[in-house]
This record gives sequence, C-alpha cells and structure tokens, in this order.
Amino acid sequence: MSKPIRILLVDDHPLVRAGFQRLLISDETIEIIGEADNGQSACEMYTRHHPDVVIMDLNMPSGTCAEEAGNNLNGGLEAIRRIISHDPKAKVLVLTAMEIDPFPAHVVNAGAKGFLTKRCAPDELLEAVKAIYEGEEYITEEIRSRIAGGGTSAEGVSLNSLTKRELQIFSLLAEGRTVSQVAEFMFLSPKTVHAHRTNIFRKLKISNNSELVHLAIRHEIVQA
Repeated sequence: MSKPIRILLVDDHPLVRAGFQRLLISDETIEIIGEADNGQSACEMYTRHHPDVVIMDLNMPSGTCAEEAGNNLNGGLEAIRRIISHDPKAKVLVLTAMEIDPFPAHVVNAGAKGFLTKRCAPDELLEAVKAIYEGEEYITEEIRSRIAGGGTSAEGVSLNSLTKRELQIFSLLAEGRTVSQVAEFMFLSPKTVHAHRTNIFRKLKISNNSELVHLAIRHEIVQA
C-alpha cells in the first residue's frame, strides 16, 4: 500500500479512543488524522480533512452546546447522515456497543459501509478498516441476519417498527427530556411531539414514560 489509510476516530470517551488509536496505529498502513467526541465535531473534521475511513460510535452527543450535552444514539446516526449527505462516497465504519435491534438496520440505512461491535477481535477491526477502504462493505452474517429480520427479540421487532423520527424522539424522552424540551430541540410543536409519543407508546405496547425509560435501559440506549 503506497500511502497510509487516513482515519477519523469518533467516540466521546477519551480512554476508548486512546485504546483504539493504539490498536490502529500498530498497523503501519494506518494513520489517525483526527479525533472527535461528538457528531458536530465529526462532521466539521470530515469536511476539513476528508479522511479515507471514519470509525464512528453511535451513543454520543450530537453537538457541542450544553443543550445537546446528553449522550444518545442520535449523535452518531445524525453524524453519519450528514457526512454521507456532504460526501455520498464517504466510508463510515460504525464501532459501537449498540448491537441490539433496530440499530444495525438504521446504521446501514444511514449509509455506513460497516458495522462492528466493541466486542470484536482486534484483527477484525483492522480487517474491516482495510476492506472498507478498498470499497467493500463489512457487515457480519449475524448483523445481516438481524437487518433482514432474523433472530430478533419481540422487543427488538417492536423497536424496529419505529420510524427514524420516532426513534429519535424515543431516545430523547428516554434521556428524561420533557415533551416541550423535545419539541424545542427538534424544532417541532409540542402537539406534534405528543402525537409521535402516542404512536411510540402504541407500537411498543407501553403506557407511560417510566416503561419507556426501562425499555431504553434494557436495550442500552441510555445508561441506568
């Protein structure tokens, strides 16, 4: 390989980034050209540096302002969508603990070229980076099966029924935000958010915010 693979590493935990950085740079064909700890910074750094591959976590802040300080899956997903919108040829590898349904499907639909869990072997991460750099996809058979609908739990199937907007509202409500706060954050009317919340409750067969939070914790969408 004549030149190193230029990597942008995106994760909100400095120790996690440091660990993956040590692993990646142990391979002389890989170079870390930047790091980001939230979705907004990831998009700005992509525009500035045009890395060959972005390694992206899902569960992290969307932006740098205090209003967006809470961790949620929207940070990673929205960053992927914005990067792909800016550059349809962008190569994004998701490396996350969010392996339960429906997140693999949402990641692929957002435009990512690969999906790995943080439980993967070191060699597999390096293999995935090089495959994506060469223009291939890197999605394991297990994840492909989940995306196709196989092997999902009843709760996973229910979560998979949520639209992208409903999933975002679900995540924000699970963080403890009120309907008014969600409405302000998403530039929607409270009436619209109430309607989405009603649909979310119906699809997930729950009746209150406490059940929603417990469901989100079970699926590691938010931390207990």
